[in-house]
Amino acid sequence: MGPCASGTSFDTTGRTTCGAQRASCAADAAIRVWSLQDRSCLAVLTAHYSAITSLVFSADGHTMLSSGRDKICVVWDLQSHRAVKTVPVFESVEAAVLLPEELAPELGVKSPPGLHFLTAGSQGSLRVWEVASGQCVYTQPRLTGPGQELTHCALARAAGLLLSVTADHNLLLYEAHSLQLRKQFAGYSEEVLDVRFLGPEDSHVVVASNSPCLKIFELQTSTCQILHGHTDIVLALDVFRKGWLFASCAKDQSVRIWRMNKAGEVACVALGSGHTHSVGTVCCSRLKESFLVTGSQDCTVKVWPLPEGLLSRTTAPSGGPVLLQAQATQRCHDKDINSVAIAPNDKLLATGSQDRTAKLWALPQCQLLGVFSGHRRGLWSVQFSPMDQVLATASADGTIKLWALQDFSCLKTFEGHDASVLKVAFVSRGTQLLSSGSDGLLKLWTIKNNECVRTLDAHEDKVWGLHCSRLDDHALTGGSDSRVILWKDVTEEEQAEEQAKREEQVVKQQELDNLLHERRYLQALGLAISLDRPHTVLTVIQAIRRDPEACEKLEATVLQLRRDQKEALLRFCVTWNTNSRHCHEAQAVLGVFLQHEAPEELLAYEGVRATLEALLPYTERHFQRLSRTLQAATFLDFLWHNMKLSPVPAAPPAL
Repeated sequence: MGPCASGTSFDTTGRTTCGAQRASCAADAAIRVWSLQDRSCLAVLTAHYSAITSLVFSADGHTMLSSGRDKICVVWDLQSHRAVKTVPVFESVEAAVLLPEELAPELGVKSPPGLHFLTAGSQGSLRVWEVASGQCVYTQPRLTGPGQELTHCALARAAGLLLSVTADHNLLLYEAHSLQLRKQFAGYSEEVLDVRFLGPEDSHVVVASNSPCLKIFELQTSTCQILHGHTDIVLALDVFRKGWLFASCAKDQSVRIWRMNKAGEVACVALGSGHTHSVGTVCCSRLKESFLVTGSQDCTVKVWPLPEGLLSRTTAPSGGPVLLQAQATQRCHDKDINSVAIAPNDKLLATGSQDRTAKLWALPQCQLLGVFSGHRRGLWSVQFSPMDQVLATASADGTIKLWALQDFSCLKTFEGHDASVLKVAFVSRGTQLLSSGSDGLLKLWTIKNNECVRTLDAHEDKVWGLHCSRLDDHALTGGSDSRVILWKDVTEEEQAEEQAKREEQVVKQQELDNLLHERRYLQALGLAISLDRPHTVLTVIQAIRRDPEACEKLEATVLQLRRDQKEALLRFCVTWNTNSRHCHEAQAVLGVFLQHEAPEELLAYEGVRATLEALLPYTERHFQRLSRTLQAATFLDFLWHNMKLSPVPAAPPAL
């Protein structure tokens, strides 16, 4: 079996002196040039020593460029089928593009233009090379972190755009003449670990996935911005009160602060390091943008004050990110700290750990105030109530507990999740709880009565991220199924719809009463059927049967109904027939159908077979009861006619 072809390329002009040609490359590191006219191999080009990754033709069709993982690019003359130039590029090249022969000073292409090409490969940056000198004339700044290797690159000449694809499936769209980034498209997110709303009006969303990069999405346009800075997977996010600043922490043992300007552009403005293990949780101050707290697998929390210079909304500080200094460090638990939360007044700190306890601390010096004990497994989330002196904790034991901050006692326990509860949040001004679990479910709880009022099932795996908007009218979730879902609170809409339905029912009920009073039975029966209420339809049938001409009126009314109304009436008869008090109306309607409808027409009704199967048992029971009653009445009649009363004795004659 021959070598497997790895790529092909066409001469799209068809106007070259050597005719229409096709080139193919395979794992044998050779390039074959084929004639499309007689299907013959014109030449075998050998210059590469490893797999060839791309072939591209020049605009005139006379020149071809090949690139490979042997870290060289070769320029070929298609007329002589010989290598013109071999350019060492010092990286495994996955894609190469011939640039138009135009001036592009930003890319180092100067007069006279000459032939230039662009490479994308393992170094993660786009580079422009001059063929004549074999020198690199432009190198794009390389982004930090893993997953930045480039796997594909394509040029859209007519649009003047260049598209590159990174190893972590992100698409980057550049201006071809300057390589200025124009748009970004986020690819596969793998496991979503945390999500947050951004902006003063929650106009953006920040997503932390199983990657060192953060992704910012604008909700209205879905425009994406990919943020680089962390060197390992980002684990948690939090947003400051005004929405312009947010913080991220990662496995690289650091915490970063990012700022978004009014144009929606985000840049890193501060960096803090000091933990000795992964930083798994972060929480920002609530009253003012003054500090943040991080919790780590090293069992400590750190309090980081914010420099005042960060509060300005410029895109980025001069000189790069500001270095944060920890104000306080406290060893809080004996195992990993999974969650930290700051009270609404910025004076209290709650921590939750794998050691199955939550603790309350006084800020800013992290003085221990009390311990919340009661969960059977580790804690994943802690959250302060925005209205009451209450703390909520979510645990791997599948429960949520509410604790009093005064005496550290357990006030309520919510049970309903089948697995670990990963996140909990207060909503509806502290009157309800929203929780997410590793069972993929979201649950809405009413605190007053411990009732789960709604279960939302949209994720297929663990729901790690949960965040509510400022107005509590939207919620954001992200899970291990790579989904980020935006939820909308429809409580008011549902209440308005319910109120409108009730008002409509009242109006229709009044209209029905008027129709019955006027003895307009056909309209009354049609209206009752449209309400889809069997009892209301029964009331109309009973009103018709009370009429002096009941039989004629019932027949005339039922037979004038539409087919769908007759089908609904038959379904209602099933319900009536189960009750001995209403079976007479059901049998009267059935009698009308059986007497005036042909069997073929009845069998054509939707669901008629199931209807008949439900009618038969109760109908037989009703006839058996009537038979027993008739036998008893016949026996009484027999006794009456055969009874012989003794004659009354005559009165004695008067003296």
